[in-house]
Amino acid sequence: MEDQQAPFIDPEEASRALASVSRRIALLHLAYAQAIMKELGPEQGTRLISEAIKDYALKIGEKTKTEVEAQGLEATPENFEKGPSYALPKIPGMHSGWEVVKDTQGRKKLRAHGCILGEVWKEYGAEKLGRLYCFMDTAKYMGYNPHYKLVHHQAVPEGDECCEFEIQQTTPEERDDFTTPGKDWFYMDR
Repeated sequence: MEDQQAPFIDPEEASRALASVSRRIALLHLAYAQAIMKELGPEQGTRLISEAIKDYALKIGEKTKTEVEAQGLEATPENFEKGPSYALPKIPGMHSGWEVVKDTQGRKKLRAHGCILGEVWKEYGAEKLGRLYCFMDTAKYMGYNPHYKLVHHQAVPEGDECCEFEIQQTTPEERDDFTTPGKDWFYMDR
């Protein structure tokens, strides 16, 4: 039997493929969100989208927690990216680049530049509707460990030049609101 090596994947081709998948995710979210809003109106539509986004993100967070704990690690923010199934790739494609920064109080934040999803939603004039997808970042962390959330200090769909994230601890009220069906939890990322 011959020794088989994995085929070499050109990094530029991998980035183009990831960008293509990212654009498709953005369009899929937009199509579903527009159909829901058309059928139910803004109030009920936003409520239903929030429940769907929460369910989607919880699946990611819970699977990540399972994978992290299977490695003998705790579900801490530092270990989140060690869950392989849903870890975001380190190559450009969903964003053009990442950087870690510290604010004036010394808090660590992550900045993502060139958000492909935000660019697609802007192209369709649907930034506000597209932004609902971004709340999944808060929910995936709470599904991973309900004592943490990922918040956006900046978001491309809101007109910012980049997305800026920070991991924060949740309050008991936030955890309760998040687990109560039909309760607004988007406020945790505003």
